[in-house]
Formats: sequence, structure tokens, C-alpha cells
Amino acid sequence: MVPVRGVDHVVIAVSDWDVSARFYRDVVGAEVVTASDGRLAFRVGATQLNVHGPGVDLGANVARLPVRPGNSDLCLAWDGPIEEAAAHLGQHGVEVETGPVPRFGAQGAGTSVYFRDPDGSLLEFISYQEV
Repeated sequence: MVPVRGVDHVVIAVSDWDVSARFYRDVVGAEVVTASDGRLAFRVGATQLNVHGPGVDLGANVARLPVRPGNSDLCLAWDGPIEEAAAHLGQHGVEVETGPVPRFGAQGAGTSVYFRDPDGSLLEFISYQEV
């Protein structure tokens, strides 16, 4: 067996540091962390979203086609009924694009709502609580 225990971090890209930091903090519930080199990261549970954005020198250690603002697709586990997730989005003026709809995620059958971040990346909250 390979001793991998989970996803440590993924990379997203943003076009505006401040707008994105507020969105991911207030809507997604991420902890906004400043890395030693001044870049931002968003921590959600045990996973970190490393953020590429304006002024960041990507260097050579990136994907063949680097992540660009608006082309990420992330699913985040919601700890509660999916109706609460939809209400939370509404309270922040974020439109639910699709859902609630049944989906199959890392923990099996769940119910999801889909929405977009300020750059247009597709985000999903999935709840594994039974209705």
C-alpha cells in the first residue's frame, strides 16, 4: 500500500488578491494565511489552497499549463444540511448555480450546491447528511 493519507494542497489562481481573500474567508470559511514569501494561501480544514495571482513569479515548478483565474473546479465538504449551505451563500449574495442535486463524492452519496468564486471558478459544497 502506498502511504498517501490525503491531499495536502492544490493551486488556484485569482485576479484580485483582496477580493478573493474576502470571498474565500467569508463565503468558503477559509483561514487566510500569508506565506513566508508574502503570497496568500487559503486553508480549509486539513487542505490548503495555494494561490497564484497578480505579481507572483511562477518560475518553472508549475503545471505544463499553469492554473489561470477562473479555471479551477473545487468541491468542499459542508458540515451540515445542504439547505444551510444554500442559505449561507444567499446571505453573502452568492448565487447558487446548480442544486441542490445528488452527487457522489469522496465519502459516497451526498447532496451538492454549485456556485462561482469572483473569477468564475466553479465551487461546490457537498453535504453527506441525510435529508
